[in-house]
Amino acid sequence: MSFKPMFDAVIFKKLEKDETTYGNIIVPDMGKDLNEVGEVIEVGPGYHTVTGSFIETTLKPGDKIVLPSTGYSKFIYMDEEYFIINEKEVLAKIKDNE
Repeated sequence: MSFKPMFDAVIFKKLEKDETTYGNIIVPDMGKDLNEVGEVIEVGPGYHTVTGSFIETTLKPGDKIVLPSTGYSKFIYMDEEYFIINEKEVLAKIKDNE
């Protein structure tokens, strides 16, 4: 499988959230507008500004990112759920301690 995003589009998969449990009761985070965390699958090359300069994307496949709770598009390819957002809409990149 291979995706080729256009411009500064970022294709990602959501990472699973841990649910809070109390004994045998699972307590979902209902009513909370939480940011999402995802892993980058593929990134477009970048985009041209109105002045003609080219802005390259900074994210790479495998990066972990923080996303707003809304504002991205969902699509299904070969029974897998993917999401797409413009790089400038990504809130943060999660850095692993090296």
